[in-house]
Amino acid sequence: LHIAAGHRVITPDLIGFGRSDKPLQTTDYTYERHVAWMNEWLNKNDFTGMTFVGQDWGGLIGLRLVTANVDRFDRIVVANTGLPLATREPSDAFRAWQKFSQEVPVFDVGMMISGGSKTELAPEVIAAYNAPFPDESYKSAARIFPTLYPDGAEHPSNIANTKAWEVLRAWNKPLLTAFTDGDPITRGGHKTFQQEVPGAKGQAHTLITGGGHFLQEDKGEEFATVVNAFIAANPV
Repeated sequence: LHIAAGHRVITPDLIGFGRSDKPLQTTDYTYERHVAWMNEWLNKNDFTGMTFVGQDWGGLIGLRLVTANVDRFDRIVVANTGLPLATREPSDAFRAWQKFSQEVPVFDVGMMISGGSKTELAPEVIAAYNAPFPDESYKSAARIFPTLYPDGAEHPSNIANTKAWEVLRAWNKPLLTAFTDGDPITRGGHKTFQQEVPGAKGQAHTLITGGGHFLQEDKGEEFATVVNAFIAANPV
């Protein structure tokens, strides 16, 4: 739908999640390294005129990119995501997910995606999510990810995230929230963006019904239609 509307879609794999070579130690991965890796990718490709669309960790990492490269981005869409601060406690559901991710013997990535979706994913879709991870030794990035959440006043990312929020609170370009009503991890997070980001005022924010955490699987076409309409309603 995005292509049909005349848009170019850029969807990079995070380091450790693609089918190419990846660092194998969990200690190789930190929140700040993910931000730095993606910032290098963004600037080397010299992208401009972008509409950022972030979901899950795409928001935690991507919003840091947006706020560090404001001239490269024209619009923001946040969907089932956030930019955490030490003053905001994660949900009980996220705490449970953190614990489970570190204790489960086999970290089945495809089944994790399926479990976070309301839709029953086809076997071939689950297999595609599992394809970059032929055995446990390839899953260091995926398994450690939940523990990288910037939690607590002493976390090294708190200062950077606080500065990023200062940029967002002065962001006058368009920002849209498109959360779902069925995500226990980020439920209610849309209100923070709507209340604190100037560019969110007057936008056609939507709460997509019937979708789980991974709305791109549950409500992909509806979500794409919302994004296309937002871009069309906010020309540069």
